[in-house]
Amino acid sequence: MSWLVTGGAGYIGSHVVRALRAAGLETVALDDLSSGFASFVPEDVPFVQGTILDGDLVRHAIDEHGVTGVVHVAGFKYAGVSVERPLHTYEQNVTGMATLLSAMADRGVDRVVFSSSAAVYGTPDVDVVVEDTPKAPESPYGESKLIGEWLLHDMEVAAGFRTTSLRYFNVVGSGGPDLYDASPHNLFPLVFDALLAGRTPRINGDDYPTPDGTCVRDYIHVADLAHSHAVAAQRLDAGDRLERAYNLGSGDGVSVREIMTAMARGTGIDFEPTVAPRRPGDPARIVATGELAARDLDWAMRHSLDEMVTSAWEARRNAS
Repeated sequence: MSWLVTGGAGYIGSHVVRALRAAGLETVALDDLSSGFASFVPEDVPFVQGTILDGDLVRHAIDEHGVTGVVHVAGFKYAGVSVERPLHTYEQNVTGMATLLSAMADRGVDRVVFSSSAAVYGTPDVDVVVEDTPKAPESPYGESKLIGEWLLHDMEVAAGFRTTSLRYFNVVGSGGPDLYDASPHNLFPLVFDALLAGRTPRINGDDYPTPDGTCVRDYIHVADLAHSHAVAAQRLDAGDRLERAYNLGSGDGVSVREIMTAMARGTGIDFEPTVAPRRPGDPARIVATGELAARDLDWAMRHSLDEMVTSAWEARRNAS
């Protein structure tokens, strides 16, 4: 009896693997290593290298490791790039999901915790996003995540699956000095790479209608997020009924300039970011409430902004 973590060698997936193990759940990781690292998987956790597009591989993993539930983290996660590569995005995120669910149905595995995204909301016209805020994704990535949620609901109706989707915004920090975010598109690694190369980090736009003129986003620590995935898995194992979707958010938010200040403080590298023009399509503020997740999934913001920065910086420097 174990939980399969797809994308288990990636930044988020590897933290989920460790959170499941800390919760006492047997775990197996599956990853094609397109963006993950085998070294992120603990040595005593079974690792299956391959893609969720290979249904036979998934079925074999389920059989070999006695899988009874899946935390589905694998996917193509670059919203901006998805606009240029829509077919690839849909293949990875939609066809991959359908293939995974088919393999699960074939083997009688009916529990899924899905790594969804706040990208399903697009650019909301409310200060704080809640779970029933209208969905208006603005990229193939966001659309593919919403379709993934629909597929899960369809399998609940058709096959009695027990599922929940966790939507989150900006995931940062590190739960261990050996796990780091290697994304070429996320703010934290972009700033760290600039500082390590002796370049000055950049803010895109400082004339937004926010307290300091820079965009406000919801930053959450990856270890806090991983913990709630583990709680969701435990509750599904217990037969509890969960909501179809939960936001993992702070209910508040942090501006890009505040992030830069915390970066200078946490890295010990004093710098004044340069300011570039706004990027098209960047909303002034996107923040979500985490009230439902706090009620059902033991969700809490257990790490301060400074802890997010320092833990991420330590892990990134260790990787250099």
